[in-house]
Amino acid sequence: MSVKVLIIRFSSIGDIVLTTPVIRCLKQQLNDGNVEVHYLTKKQFVPLLEHNPYIDKLITIDSKVAEVEEQLSQEGYDYVFDLHKNLRSNQAKKAARALSFSFEKFNIEKWLLVNFKWNRMPDVHIVDRYMATTKAFGIENDLKGLDFKIPLDSRIDLKTLPVTHQHNYVAYAIGGQHDGKIMPVDRIIDLCKKLNEPIVLLGGSEDAERGKQIEQAVGENIFNACGQYSILESASLLEQARVVISHDTGLMHIASALKKKVISLWGATTPNLGMYPYLPGKGSKIIEPIGVWDRPYSKLGDRKWYKPPFKGMYKIDLDEVVKAVKA
Repeated sequence: MSVKVLIIRFSSIGDIVLTTPVIRCLKQQLNDGNVEVHYLTKKQFVPLLEHNPYIDKLITIDSKVAEVEEQLSQEGYDYVFDLHKNLRSNQAKKAARALSFSFEKFNIEKWLLVNFKWNRMPDVHIVDRYMATTKAFGIENDLKGLDFKIPLDSRIDLKTLPVTHQHNYVAYAIGGQHDGKIMPVDRIIDLCKKLNEPIVLLGGSEDAERGKQIEQAVGENIFNACGQYSILESASLLEQARVVISHDTGLMHIASALKKKVISLWGATTPNLGMYPYLPGKGSKIIEPIGVWDRPYSKLGDRKWYKPPFKGMYKIDLDEVVKAVKA
């Protein structure tokens, strides 16, 4: 007899990609693999999941769970795995009317770490905290990493890039959800000049202007792809790069899923919060600012009203980044 389960994670890019080991392990291990897996998320994040072979049905909302409450109540779920744990996911669980399991967010521990620098966070990656929701079923992490599928129609032919960037380029994801996660433009320019090799800048339309400034300052070594490609097409450019530099952002996790060598640059957030690159490619390295005591500056990298803008990204050792890229 088949078992039907619902996994809930509404946002955002990196967080959703980090749930993929749970999807895979549930699909393969629960009820001897005789399981139907549904996933509830926001419509804007469908491209991250619609090609995942372990998902049987995607259920999406624009903004409110009320849009799908009736559908959830009629699906007949046996279990719900809440990997978001907020008011909206609680509403979805109530509608699904099934035995539910939620991951531990450690909000108090995060608050203590951000505000008092008391590190009470467990040394556990968020993937394993997600996986803990399946513990009652004897499901184990298969340690195969993250899943991310790029369909053929989203694969970028490198011949469409400038000739200088058709072979052996560095991909640099220059974005970030908040300013505290992003290297200042002048520092990115300095880094790109030190690297002195073809670099493809990746990010959304909100990063395009900064990418343009970098391209103008550095010259032909830069191809500014920010805002030009979809998330799947950007993933294709990550996949074909020699190495990936990234801030703490969704593309960092996609690069990890693709088993790329990831050089991750950290500012207002820290790896202690448990969302560092998960099982990326060989040679990956985490680089943090030198001598900056006030980190994590905030939980998400955003600016708090009672704090000045975070300046710690100026303390990243650019020579260390260059050495890691060229190693």
